[in-house]
Amino acid sequence: MIDNLDITINTGDETYDISVLIPTWNNLDYLKLCISSLQKNSATNVQLIVLVNEGLDGTLNWLATQKNVDFIHAKDNIGICYGLNICRSLVKSKYIAYLNDDMYVLPNWDEILKDEISKLDTKLFMISSTMIEPHDTNNPCVNVKDYGDSLSNFNEDLLLKEYKSHSIPDWSGSTWPPNVVHVDIWDLVGGLSTEFSPGMYSDPDFSKKLYEAGVRTFKGVGNSLVYHFGSKSTKRVKKNTGRDMFLFKWGMTASFFSKKILRIGMPYLKLQKNREMTFTEKLIQKLKSLKVFLNR
Repeated sequence: MIDNLDITINTGDETYDISVLIPTWNNLDYLKLCISSLQKNSATNVQLIVLVNEGLDGTLNWLATQKNVDFIHAKDNIGICYGLNICRSLVKSKYIAYLNDDMYVLPNWDEILKDEISKLDTKLFMISSTMIEPHDTNNPCVNVKDYGDSLSNFNEDLLLKEYKSHSIPDWSGSTWPPNVVHVDIWDLVGGLSTEFSPGMYSDPDFSKKLYEAGVRTFKGVGNSLVYHFGSKSTKRVKKNTGRDMFLFKWGMTASFFSKKILRIGMPYLKLQKNREMTFTEKLIQKLKSLKVFLNR
């Protein structure tokens, strides 16, 4: 049950280019750096909306001093699914971006995304920035270079000097944050699916809902860059069974959807039509479902 929600609105009635939703969970120092980067390095008029889970580390007191940050406080940790859906009520732009609190946006990240969106003739899209991470996690969409894996060893000056060298060709399979969707499409699919609370596998599920709604542009923009320290909050979360839930809900694994349908990490190509599974693929996915069911 969700109760004890407090909402603080500090922004005015102006129109914003992008509304950035940032969930945080007792992670104040990283949140400060994230917001600082957004304020320094954003080129458009960005609305900042923070979801504060618990906030036992001084997060609330600090946010109260920030004039241009809206925030919602949940007394208990409600996760990202309920949390981001609640943040939707504060959005004052046509576009919703989702950003982790352990990310540092690099100059013009938002203007580059806005330019990409302006080239489209549809609201049916999901567009991501490209992450730079300090360690190789075999994510084909990430550029690996170590500028620090914690605040204590973060080399901001060197990152700002070198970040342009980490631009890569645009890639297919936008799923993870930081990503942007049109607010109408967010509403069309109902935001994040709360059955995936606190949030594991809610990202590919959201992409699958967009795919079912007709989205075929899942594009990673190679020169819109964000540094990611590496899931500082999610490592503390008690994991849900999102992998199995995705399989039972959609009749395929999240891996199959990402690799075979969205073509994640491959050179960007707009999907042209609905990708039907072959008989063999369907059989394999059913056997995977049966195996998970029998092992429960």
